[in-house]
Amino acid sequence: MHDERKRYFARYDALLDAIGQGPDYLRQPAIAETVKEQLHRFDGEFYDLLAYCIMPNHVHILIDTSLQVPTDFDTADLESLNFKPLDVIMKRIKGPSAVAANRLLGREGKFWQRESYDHFVRNERELNNIMRYILENPVKVGWVQHWEDWAFSYCKPS
Repeated sequence: MHDERKRYFARYDALLDAIGQGPDYLRQPAIAETVKEQLHRFDGEFYDLLAYCIMPNHVHILIDTSLQVPTDFDTADLESLNFKPLDVIMKRIKGPSAVAANRLLGREGKFWQRESYDHFVRNERELNNIMRYILENPVKVGWVQHWEDWAFSYCKPS
């Protein structure tokens, strides 16, 4: 099942990179900046933002939500935790960024796809592979030589 999901994701991502038509609003720096601001908005509150890459027609995000998890479940007051499930986190990113982007574009309607592809990282090796994959996205398609040269890539300093 895990290998099947990886193959599906690779095919899906290759299709996104190959699309030569359709909305590429994120190519506009003001729109990409709007998304970047929303990604950083809840960093340290609902998640630890590890990496992202904003491409012209999609975004890769790597977040760690474990900062929301109590270290001692026996004594934790679960009612008072600030826990946000992934779907709520994504709505908090997508909602405001869609409103701002549509305003900048002078348009209305759906900005983001309803669903997103998510994956649970199981170990440090996989984490490093995913981070490298995200950061190398604009390099892979030949837009820059080094990921750091892509204006809308981010990697949390170690």
